[in-house]
Amino acid sequence: MDLKRRLDHLRTAPLPGEEAQWRMAHISREKVRQEDFNNRNARQSAVMVLFCTDEEGKHFIPLTQRFEYAGAHSNQISLPGGKFEINDESLSHTAIRECREEIGVKHDIELVAPLSPLYIPVSNFVVQPYVGLYAQQPPDFLPQASEVKRILKFYLDDLEDDSQDKITLVEPIPGYKLKTPYFDVEGHIVWGATAMILSELKAALKSQ
Repeated sequence: MDLKRRLDHLRTAPLPGEEAQWRMAHISREKVRQEDFNNRNARQSAVMVLFCTDEEGKHFIPLTQRFEYAGAHSNQISLPGGKFEINDESLSHTAIRECREEIGVKHDIELVAPLSPLYIPVSNFVVQPYVGLYAQQPPDFLPQASEVKRILKFYLDDLEDDSQDKITLVEPIPGYKLKTPYFDVEGHIVWGATAMILSELKAALKSQ
């Protein structure tokens, strides 16, 4: 089955949901169910899981590495995205806008389907992931100089390869270590909310 047909399946198939997300949650993460999000007065945000195709015809998802800063997500690997702004028409608009701003894609993004929302306790955000398909092959990325240190390519074959799912210790703030599952992407540790979102996508694709 080609990628377009596999992604079209996401439009109508039921999502794996929280169970799939939590396969990649770190050991001490607070478990907040979707029905409790509104009770947290959480801020709204969205990210884009954008399927691209390289010069060899291989499919991948671009991930961004943040710069180091005095914050909870310093230097981490994430999906392009950000908070909902007052001028955004919808959360899907937020995901597309932020994706364009952060990785510099200029051509049309075909919006495929949403994944399950995920609450991030450390920043009190609810993030809504969207799956998209980018037409330009290969894509011509232009990282946002103020926010994006580099762009990584997480290939579809690696996402679906269970040997890429590993466990390690991370230290998000000095002196505070966590045991967590992660994806190995170009030698970088992809964990936390990003890994949980990708875990649901992986489960959804594997269920076909």
